[in-house]
Amino acid sequence: MLTLYLVVVGLTAVERLAELVVSTRHARWSFARGGVESGRGHFPAMVALHTGLLVACVVEVLVADRPFLPWLGWPALVLVVASQALRWWCIGTLGERWNTRVIVVPGLPLVDRGPYRWLRHPNYVAVVVEGLALPLVHTAWVTAVAFTVLNAVLLLRFRIPAEERALQAVHEPV
Repeated sequence: MLTLYLVVVGLTAVERLAELVVSTRHARWSFARGGVESGRGHFPAMVALHTGLLVACVVEVLVADRPFLPWLGWPALVLVVASQALRWWCIGTLGERWNTRVIVVPGLPLVDRGPYRWLRHPNYVAVVVEGLALPLVHTAWVTAVAFTVLNAVLLLRFRIPAEERALQAVHEPV
């Protein structure tokens, strides 16, 4: 099962690289249309945290000799796959407006379709679920707890407020 877990973590890393390619293309699109970036200060911490998640998943399992527990690992894997599906549903729904950075194009209406019909920030639901579930696929509970706590601080204290301020700045009534 360890080999399968390493493949899952590796595929998650490849998915993250694909996100960065899409994000770079979308950033060019947004800036070409007058997009304004906000919240740059917290972005390096987010990159470090998400990179650290992938590294810590592997290191904890190998160093602490974590077992694969089927009753935990298989449901956690289902949640990892579901979080990826939600993430890409968000990316598809936002189209060229989706980005790993906070870039808002003035004059474009808020998106209210897809998962955004029900949640203001559905992509972060995917991030939270993945950050908890990916380590638990192979019982890396320290990584799951540490990522969850640090991610909550980054999301609630910095990222979501930065997005809300950026969206409000371009969508407030004149």
